[in-house]
Amino acid sequence: MDLWPAIDIRDGRCVRLVQGDFERETRYGDPITVAEMYLQAGAERIHVVDLDAALTGEPVNRGVIAAIVEHFGVPVQVGGGVRNERAAVALVDLGVSRVVLGTAAVEDPALVVRLAERWPGRVVAGLDYRRGPDGDRYVAVRGWTEPSGRRLADVLAGLAAAPLAGVVLTDISRDGTGDGPDLTGLGEVLACSGLPVVASGGVATARDLEALARIEIAGRKLDGAIVGRALLSGQLSIAEAVGACGAGAARPEPGSGRGGQ
Repeated sequence: MDLWPAIDIRDGRCVRLVQGDFERETRYGDPITVAEMYLQAGAERIHVVDLDAALTGEPVNRGVIAAIVEHFGVPVQVGGGVRNERAAVALVDLGVSRVVLGTAAVEDPALVVRLAERWPGRVVAGLDYRRGPDGDRYVAVRGWTEPSGRRLADVLAGLAAAPLAGVVLTDISRDGTGDGPDLTGLGEVLACSGLPVVASGGVATARDLEALARIEIAGRKLDGAIVGRALLSGQLSIAEAVGACGAGAARPEPGSGRGGQ
């Protein structure tokens, strides 16, 4: 399970929100400095969200994203406000490894399929959800500010045939809270969808990541986990997080080597 340390950008600064609430923001400084801190500590990839673009559709932080991509030379996954082909092309042209489409995955799945076919392995669906009164999971759009009325399971079904690199699932109620990830919901998605799944929201400790790494449904495991506030606050170190992400890895047989891995 890959670790994706998160950098959420608002007004050019690295921030973290609580439950997607733009009024509950903590600032952590310069995004490039944060990226350097992650990578020097042993991270191998970065997950970036342009919160301004997610809210308004305007990519005001694209220069910061370009600087992160150009300066560090590691895989960078970027989302936030990618709602049309022009926005996706601009990010690919910057050199990002994977482009995350959220609102578009709900409102224009044909666009997501088309882009995934154009760039196999480089397009990700980002689905942010809340529990409804009926207990089911419903996807929110436009920076988590609007309900879509669509069930998570139905949106995933509509994307099943797309050659996506994966799907990032964020439990909004847990994001930034440290209350632990939605283990049950993630297991249900692994059971109903064949897409690679990256978990986001609620991780506070190494035990949370170990629990995610050990989820296995019909031989399928999570592809990765996104962690933000716990790393930024120092509650969890990169080394601890990387080690915990490997907790569910099978031990190789003595003398078997690693083959082509």
